[in-house]
Amino acid sequence: MDVIQTQVKDVYIIEPKVFGDNRGWFMETYSARVLRKYGVKTDFVQDNQSYSAPRGTLRGLHFQKPPMTQAKLVRCTHGTMMDIAVDIRKGSPTYKRWLAVELSDKNKRQLYVPRGFAHGFVTLSNDVEVQYKADNYYAPETEGSIIYNDPDIGITWDKWQQGRYTFSAKDKQAPLFKDFVTPFVYGEI
Repeated sequence: MDVIQTQVKDVYIIEPKVFGDNRGWFMETYSARVLRKYGVKTDFVQDNQSYSAPRGTLRGLHFQKPPMTQAKLVRCTHGTMMDIAVDIRKGSPTYKRWLAVELSDKNKRQLYVPRGFAHGFVTLSNDVEVQYKADNYYAPETEGSIIYNDPDIGITWDKWQQGRYTFSAKDKQAPLFKDFVTPFVYGEI
């Protein structure tokens, strides 16, 4: 697999090598040994899967606060989505910068989102399935979120969906970034 450093510090795109023939294909989707070469020393403890029926489903921006922060390795196993990672680590050289990567069942790319990042995605097709590994257990009491269209972050969601979204009530009412103190400090996570 190829590991690509992005312009946002500590976020990586993982491109598996796909081996195919007349029977179908095979790929390795995760290798701790390969990721450790890039400084990713994450021990995943939980696998999650979501399904979004309509195109334009927007989930995020989500994170878990200490001590239950999570790193994620995200992939789209059916359909197409735009995956978003936002650096919310105070003191980081890429603080408040975001990255968007198209993940799909066709390109088989994955996105490694480290601890201290808000994460979200918008579906670009109907019937999207997302699977991700997490390095800490889900803990609802530590959930946090930022409103998807926060002006301080400036994600250009409309370039992918032109304002036609399906949200959860919770995501529609998420706070602005300026209204909370980030619990993440670069170098301490």
